[in-house]
Amino acid sequence: MNPVAIHNPHILAIEDDPVLGAYLHEELQRGGFQVTWCRNGQEGLDTAGRQVFDVVLMDILLPGLNGLDALAQLRRRSATPVILMSALGAEADRITGFQRGADDYLPKPFSMAELQVRIEAILRRVDLESRRKAPQAVEAGELRFDEGVCDVNLDGHWAGLTPSEFRLLDTLSRSQDEVLSKPFLYQQVLQRGYSRHDRSLDMHVSQIRRKLKAVGYHERQIRTVWGKGYVLSAGEVD
Repeated sequence: MNPVAIHNPHILAIEDDPVLGAYLHEELQRGGFQVTWCRNGQEGLDTAGRQVFDVVLMDILLPGLNGLDALAQLRRRSATPVILMSALGAEADRITGFQRGADDYLPKPFSMAELQVRIEAILRRVDLESRRKAPQAVEAGELRFDEGVCDVNLDGHWAGLTPSEFRLLDTLSRSQDEVLSKPFLYQQVLQRGYSRHDRSLDMHVSQIRRKLKAVGYHERQIRTVWGKGYVLSAGEVD
């Protein structure tokens, strides 16, 4: 899995375990990321103050300044996305992490594939938000996306999308002609991990296709790319 290709994302990994820290550093670099590895909370906080990072991976149980306190201090001066990592499974720890500004929480042990999906989802979200522009004039026959009502309009006719359907179509629309994987879409649109037995995304796609057809929109359709994911592009649906 490759990170968002706008640049080589720079990851700050704050992890005191030498084995896991080295593994994160090696595997993420192999995946195309730039990685800076710090061994304790204060070192990580100081490093985050000197350099610009795209995502921070932060263990909670750090020597000296723990991850939650480091996160609270980081949030006073930076909005850099933070993924907390911890073997602590208590709900209170997760809640505290999110209250202090964490963007995601990954319980240990975790797979590198899942970590990279989480990082990719955050990078895409930040990238999409940065590319949002003021509404532009929409020509006849073009879909107009209205975030206020979470729906799309074609020549005065609303499709009647649900919020999840709107997020899915909007995400695909902002990456036209690019295949987006199911794991990424589950994380980005449904805010949960992907399971091959979960058909929720497929059902949303089916509903979007039906609703767009009902309002007469045929210029671009959600196409299934078997074994890879979905893409919004011109042409017939597979």
